[in-house]
Amino acid sequence: MTQPRQSRTPTAAESRSPSPSPSPPTSAGAGDPIHSPPRVPITLLQPSQRKHQSRPAKLFRTVRSAFRSFPILTPVTCRLPHVALHRSGGGPRDGHIHGAIRTTGTLFGHFKARINLAIQDNPRSVPILLLELAVPTAKFLQDMRSTGHLRVALECEKKAADKTPLLEEPMWTAFINSKNIGYAARREPTDSDLHVMQLLHAISMGAGVLPGDMTDPVDGELTYMRAHFDRVVGSKDSETFYMLNPDEKTSSELSIFFVRI
Repeated sequence: MTQPRQSRTPTAAESRSPSPSPSPPTSAGAGDPIHSPPRVPITLLQPSQRKHQSRPAKLFRTVRSAFRSFPILTPVTCRLPHVALHRSGGGPRDGHIHGAIRTTGTLFGHFKARINLAIQDNPRSVPILLLELAVPTAKFLQDMRSTGHLRVALECEKKAADKTPLLEEPMWTAFINSKNIGYAARREPTDSDLHVMQLLHAISMGAGVLPGDMTDPVDGELTYMRAHFDRVVGSKDSETFYMLNPDEKTSSELSIFFVRI
């Protein structure tokens, strides 16, 4: 007489156990994550040389003033091997401008959207500058292919009491080959921007297309072009970025001038 009770209690427990199982799909979100691409974890490093790049002249002046306080030495003991240092930098074979700072530049954007320029210390770091130009991505890349060399000039007003670093200016008047295209705006990287930089972190130079299922299914595929940029600091009010042609490394395809006037 005790056996029927033992056979009924397992069936009651089994009928209760499947009831919590349908709840996880509803808590995970029904329709949103289905069509969106899975986000890869962001492992980009913070720009380690951002502060050092903005004050090379100040560091040089500090060292120079310190040496001026020392006794005068003979030129023979203080002479540096300038020729050896110049040759060790690689010379013209790698197209690197002597004294410039090597950075990574990426032009990217959706086909009909505005093109973006990201400047990084290296492909695996967070951008130190993200600029949005008032020109569609397709037109910008088409002009670069047709003309062979684009000169982008970005100008902003110089204010006497303003001590903002040049690359942190929020708004610029933009010119491409001396033609006014409107404005260029500096902005902080969004999650989508960092996602694109993460997808391209293993690419140092090259061009291609990222499909929409990897970036944004609504806007479609994303076009990118990445190359080395030489950063030349003229003064606190002028800097230039020269993009080196991967095929002909002795010439530039794109020059970007930042000027505060």
